[in-house]
Amino acid sequence: MVFNVSEWLNLLTRWIHVFSAILWVGSTYYFTWLDGQMRRGADRPVWMVHSGGFYTVVKQQTLGVPPHEVHWFRYEALATFISGFILLNLVYYHGGLMIDPIDPKVTAIQAGMIGMATLVVGWMGYDLLVRTPLVRNEPLFAAVGFLLVVVTAVLLSRLLSTRATYMHIGALFGTIMMLNVWMRILPPQRRMIAAAARGDRFDETLAAGAKQRSKHNTFLAIPTTFIMISSHFPTATYGNHYAVAVLGALILIGWGAAAVLRRA
Repeated sequence: MVFNVSEWLNLLTRWIHVFSAILWVGSTYYFTWLDGQMRRGADRPVWMVHSGGFYTVVKQQTLGVPPHEVHWFRYEALATFISGFILLNLVYYHGGLMIDPIDPKVTAIQAGMIGMATLVVGWMGYDLLVRTPLVRNEPLFAAVGFLLVVVTAVLLSRLLSTRATYMHIGALFGTIMMLNVWMRILPPQRRMIAAAARGDRFDETLAAGAKQRSKHNTFLAIPTTFIMISSHFPTATYGNHYAVAVLGALILIGWGAAAVLRRA
């Protein structure tokens, strides 16, 4: 029996990545569904049945317990990102899949730098766009965001392999989702809890901003999943002559599916 360290590392990291993503996306969509039920029911309690018991969720306007008793859902996002970044390094940056082996446009090191820059600049661009008045017009915001993603994919496909292009658009979405949680959702929530613990009225804009970023995450989650499994279907996706167009279509389908699920 041959023990392949690289293969086992890849397998275990992939298992952690997939399972933590299930926990993260599951909790995100659960609270999205819960918000929808309460919005339609004028904040009446939501009753559920699961595993032999009945459960009720009531929306609170004040904090009725000490801050340390409030449950957070945050480490799923961090575990998904860290394991995904390790996989990106194992499979792409150190796995020889970043450039076209037949007609390389850049070196492997340059390709890795381009990939990393895509994640950093992509997050900065998204974060700046959300801070503009454009975010209040959701259809226009989505259209501009989609155009920027397609332009990014076109530019990447001219330097990297199309498989790496797909994966870096997915990694960009995952990076945006994780940083939304840790930089734009958790800090306002901490301030809300601190204000509630003091008996002060918290700033409503904090809750609104965090909820907006969470909503964006629900729309990014489905196309990210599509992209991540695309490597198993090269003929239909990155190996297709119209690879970037297919990628754009997958993103739009994912956004459409997210819109349907949010209304369910």
